[in-house]
Amino acid sequence: MYRHVLLAYDGSPPARAALTEALRLLKGQPTMLSLAYVMSDLPFDVELSAGSVLDASRQAQRTAAERLLHHARDQATLAEVDAQPVVLESAGRRVAEVLVEHARRLHAGLVIVGSHGRHGVSRALLGSDAELVARLSPIPVLIVKANEAG
Repeated sequence: MYRHVLLAYDGSPPARAALTEALRLLKGQPTMLSLAYVMSDLPFDVELSAGSVLDASRQAQRTAAERLLHHARDQATLAEVDAQPVVLESAGRRVAEVLVEHARRLHAGLVIVGSHGRHGVSRALLGSDAELVARLSPIPVLIVKANEAG
């Protein structure tokens, strides 16, 4: 079906729902699943922070991201899906832009993202990375809504 699929994963309920759906979809397929975590930029008070504090903060964020991705990879292994974790740097760009660029580099056939399913004012204020991925991506995008019960 797909040779390579990119899944945006941050450990949130929508991301976990997307992982569950990806594993269901890809089980038994000769597909590589890339599990991508996009690291956020430096804190807003960067000019007030010491360099060593910033380095420690970035390393802590990377370590946490790697832990999340390795847990997701373990779930994929149990589901008999080949998965490879990757931590991406946002470098001042929106998460959606980073994901779409990475999907293009991989020649992915599908991008899977979770959605909070926000609407109304919260959607207008917070935006939707999932929606932006779908708008920017030349690659098909599967948006999985998180189960509101869990």
